[in-house]
Amino acid sequence: MSYHFPDAADAESPLKPDELQVLRAQYEKEGDYVGVQTKFNYAWGLIKSSARNEQQEGVRLLSEIFRNAPERRRECLYYLGLGNYKLGNYAEARRYNDLLIDHEPENLQAGSLRGLIDDKVAKEGLMGVAILGGVAIAAGVLGSMIFKGSKRR
Repeated sequence: MSYHFPDAADAESPLKPDELQVLRAQYEKEGDYVGVQTKFNYAWGLIKSSARNEQQEGVRLLSEIFRNAPERRRECLYYLGLGNYKLGNYAEARRYNDLLIDHEPENLQAGSLRGLIDDKVAKEGLMGVAILGGVAIAAGVLGSMIFKGSKRR
């Protein structure tokens, strides 16, 4: 069975504050007896947020659903991947997304998310190499200056 998920870019557009407040109010109203769907909806809204602490809370809630509601695990995979991607936890994002792709190889949204994750990892990897290269060059220049300075004495 194939589910439709919004494009990964959709998660970059947060809900309006009043829309998120509706989800939060329902979640809080249900209290200790919060339903899985209510928790899922609230977690989804939090993941769409641009506030890191809300994204973290969304991932935490989805992780609870994933652990405690086996019948909903499949639905959680994409959003756990997306939430972790937004938080910069690319290894976790890839792990969840790959689980989804294993179950649904033709899932276009999961394929799109895989591309985003791979691009971000490659970009940050190149930046890391550039930073390390710059540090190595600076250390070499500094070392040669110290060496030349010690020869003059």
